[in-house]
Formats: sequence, structure tokens, C-alpha cells
Amino acid sequence: MCGIVGYIGEKKAKPILINGLLRLEYRGYDSAGIATIENNEIKNIKNKGRVSELNNISEINSLNGTVGIGHTRWATHGKPSSLNSHPHMDNSNNFAVVHNGIIENYSDLKEFLKSHKYKFLSETDTEVIPNLIHFNYKNSNETGENKFLKAVIDTCKMLKGSYAIEVLSAYHPDNMIVVRKDSPLVIGKGENECYISSDIPAILSFAKDFYLLNDMEFAYISKNNVKFYNDKAIEINKEIKNITWDAGSAEKDGYPDFMLKEINEQPKAIRETIGSRISLDSKTNIDDFNFNKKYLQSITKIFIVACGTAMHAGLTGKNIIENLCEIPVEVEVASEFRYKNPIITQNSLCIFITQSGETADTIAALKLAKTKGAKTIAISNVIGSSITREADYTIYTHAGPEIAVASTKAYTSQIVLLAIISIYFAEILGKNPKKIEDLKNNILKLPSHIETILKDTTKIKDFAKKIFKEKDVFFIGRNVDYPVAMEGSLKLKEISYIHSEAYPSGELKHGPIALIENNVTVVSILTNRLLLEKSISNIQEVVTRGAKTFIVTNQELNHEFDEVIKIPKTNALISPVLSVIPLQLLAYYISKEKGLDVDKPRNLAKSVTVE
Repeated sequence: MCGIVGYIGEKKAKPILINGLLRLEYRGYDSAGIATIENNEIKNIKNKGRVSELNNISEINSLNGTVGIGHTRWATHGKPSSLNSHPHMDNSNNFAVVHNGIIENYSDLKEFLKSHKYKFLSETDTEVIPNLIHFNYKNSNETGENKFLKAVIDTCKMLKGSYAIEVLSAYHPDNMIVVRKDSPLVIGKGENECYISSDIPAILSFAKDFYLLNDMEFAYISKNNVKFYNDKAIEINKEIKNITWDAGSAEKDGYPDFMLKEINEQPKAIRETIGSRISLDSKTNIDDFNFNKKYLQSITKIFIVACGTAMHAGLTGKNIIENLCEIPVEVEVASEFRYKNPIITQNSLCIFITQSGETADTIAALKLAKTKGAKTIAISNVIGSSITREADYTIYTHAGPEIAVASTKAYTSQIVLLAIISIYFAEILGKNPKKIEDLKNNILKLPSHIETILKDTTKIKDFAKKIFKEKDVFFIGRNVDYPVAMEGSLKLKEISYIHSEAYPSGELKHGPIALIENNVTVVSILTNRLLLEKSISNIQEVVTRGAKTFIVTNQELNHEFDEVIKIPKTNALISPVLSVIPLQLLAYYISKEKGLDVDKPRNLAKSVTVE
């Protein structure tokens, strides 16, 4: 949610800031703005609406400064408006701030500042920050850059909540200060310049070397240098990391939308995720894991904790782990996990899945698990993201930047990675060698199987044209197919705004069948041979009530349905990697038929960095 960019160097800041904000549009937002330093004064241009609309403000053409900050806002405190947009200024117009996160005690801080004659223009929590900085700066005995730094540090000590903050000051026109707490922020280092962003892809075309801030670390930035401090104003050392993502992978490469590009990138993403981790001739290799048989035998329960699509990947992972390792697995929604007093012990292993590595609820759940003495594993797609620095162990999907809000390639890569972890554990435990051999063989074939599905999507596109005006769609599946039904339903909701529900097929008679009437669409996934006849019986129940049927299957069917999409056969445990592809495409084509913005669905954000 919300996006931050910043620049300090020798080039004009404005085009770099606008470019960075455009690359962050996938996060979801309702307003945008930039501020630059012009002749030792801060110029602030912002408005409700899209980033591109900033170019319609005439004053923006006069910006020539080489230091600036930018922001895309998703309204939390105060409705979308020009006044509530970032950047925010203090009353003296000498400090400008952009902020991601939520300041929980802003009301108390606002009253404190009002008692010192400060006035407020917006309804936001953010506006207290520049005014607090001004207050602390004015009352500081420090001099030079220490005065600026200390004012920001003292301000952050007064804030409760989460934040990533960039600060400009007219008193220090050649510098910028940034800080983070529970909200992502990175610094890209170039030659005589620095780029700042809440997401690496936004500035990946400008920099390959990055500083990754930890909580309550402050960076004092000039074009030639970055100094890092802790919250006691003591200078600290930071290592620089080289990020090897191809900047071109964050471009559309000729596709009309990022989502379609990322659907088609799934064979590559899965090949990269598999890498050298598994082969048919050797034991599974996970470089950063250090588990032994004694520890794995001591585990009484595995928790998989995630949100949204990642949680659906976790449900498929549960099936794989329980089948191979014979350890009970619970899958939990991260936003509920902390508040249900989960029974976690030193004999629990907790796996946390988040594409961005910045999902606030998931990170908070991980911190809770650590306090209970459990070992923690993070599965993420972003190197150096917040969760990877909190977890005991990290394993990366290598899906590359995922820009569309609706996750596709990250989801299938997460399932593959959970399968690899399951095999790794089972091999150490000495369990189910024949199952492992078959599963490995089928995992290695997944990329080519997906390529087969993607070769011809005509039938899916045609069916989308038939149903795109419908108001309700139902998804059903049994066993391993049920999480796929949930994910297909979520994709349709996310990008087409059609109401949809997912149910285990056997639950139809327990209520949902009351909703089935003539011409309602029912999507069914059929990949489990052992449950085929039962599943077909469930579909017949909706057919007799007039439903249209869209079937995704790898089985031979002797029944007539409205549309049947055949996918390659594979091991049932990983069939969700294949069966979800037609559902991703169905949601995509329906959204396109409706003329919607596929990559940036309303009210949603790519990285949910607040609770």
C-alpha cells in the first residue's frame, strides 16, 4: 500500500520521481505528489488521482532541482484529496515528508502540537511528522547535520505505529534523511547519486547495488555518500547488496498487461525456483537450511501462515507435507493467527509465506512465533525483504518481480517451493522414497506442462466472452482441487469484480446448491482420479439445475459439459500448479472483456504493509 520514491544526485529529480511512482502504481493508490528543493526552497506538487495527472499541473514544469521525494497514497486517514495527498509540509514550509504506514498515536501528537500553536491543513496522520521535526529542530542545541538528524530521530521516538519516511529540509538542501520501522524502504546507490524506494523494482533500472534498512535505522544521504545511524545517533556500518534481477523483467515486454506477461512467465519462474535444488540422482539441496533428523522427528506440528493467495499456496503445501512427511500441518490466516492465542511450542515449526516479504500481518505472526521458541522459515520472492531478516531461515522463490496486483507466478512458485521443502524433510526423515521419486520426476516436468497449457487459450477466451456479464460464479473442487477453487474464485473477485464463492464439491448439498439456478456458471476442477466419479456426480447436480459448467481436468470424461479444458497429467499433489493456469486466464479474459484495469484492481494493493 502506498509507494515511496526519492532521488538525490546531479540529474533533475522530477522525471526520476515520476518514473518511479509510475512503476509503483501496482501497489494501489488514490493520489500522488512530489516535492523537490529549488533554490533552497521546497516546492510541493500533489493532487488526487493518477501519477500521470501530475503533469497537468503547470508548476511541475518549473522543477529543476536535483533532490526530491515522491509518494502514491492510498487513503487511510482522510479521504482522497489534494490536501490529504503527500508530501506534507510543516507550518514553516522548511520540512517535507512522505510516509508509508500508520501513526497510531497521531491524535495525541496533534493535540501536543496544537498546544504549541501548530496548525493542520489535512485529515492525515502523516502531517504531524514534519511539524514534530520542525518542533524538535527548533528546540535542539545541536548544529550542522547533527541538528537535522537529531530532530528526525527525536521525532521517530515519539511515533507509535509503522512507517517508512523520507524527509527533505530547506535548511539542508543537499541532503535527505530516511528511516523505516515495520514498513519497507531501500536505497539504491549509483555514481554520485542515490535512489530511494519502498520497492526495488521501482528503481531497478537505475541501480543494482542496494542498502536494505532495518527497523529504526536512519540514513543521512548526500549525492556522494550515505551514513547510517541507530536511534541513539551512533553511526553504524551497512553492507551493500547487489540485486541481480533484470530490470527488463519489470517491463511489459510487448504484453498488454503485466498480469498476462506474468502468467506466461510461469514456466521460467518455476524453472528458476527449482534451480539445482532437486534432481533425480541426488538428495534435495536447500543451501540455507540446517535441519537434522532428530529435530524433524521432534516436530509435533507445522504451521503455515500467510494471507490471500499465499495462504492458498499454503493449503496445497499442507497436503504435500502431510503426505510425504506425515507431520500434522495447520494453515492459518496471518491476520487471525496472532489473536487466537495459537498453541505454539519449541516443537512447532512455522512457515511464513509472503511474495513481497513485507506483509505486515505475516511479519507480526512470525515475530509472535519466535517469542514462543518455534523455529521459523520465510518463503519470499524479494531478497533482503523485511521478513527474511526476521526469520531463522529463508528460502526464495525466484519468480522475478511480480508487478500485477493479482498474484500468478509467485503463487505457483510458492507451491513448487513448498513441495521441494516437503521432499527435503521427507528425505532426512527417511520416509516415502517411492512417492518422493515420482514427485521429483513430475516437478521437473511442470514448466513444459505449463507451456503446453499456454499454447492455445482460445477456448478459455471464448468462454470468458460468454459469461463476463454475470454477477455470480461458483467454484468447486475436492481434496487437492479445493484450494485451487479458492484461488480461482479469488482471482475472479480481484480483477473482474464478479461475486464468486468456492466450496468443496461435497458441500453443495449442505447449502450452496440453493444458489444454483438456470444459467449460473459453475467452475469445477477435476484432477484426483480417486474422487473422479464423486466429483462428476456433484457437477451433475448443478447441471440438472440449469448451470453452465467450465471444467478443468486431466482425466478422461465421458460426459458432456459446456466447456472442458484439458491439462497434462501430473502427480496429484502438485496438480494445483497446472489446474490454476486456466483459472488465472479465465479471470484475466473476463476482466479484459469488461474493460477493467487488470493490473491495478480497485481498492487493492500489491504489498499490504499495514494491518
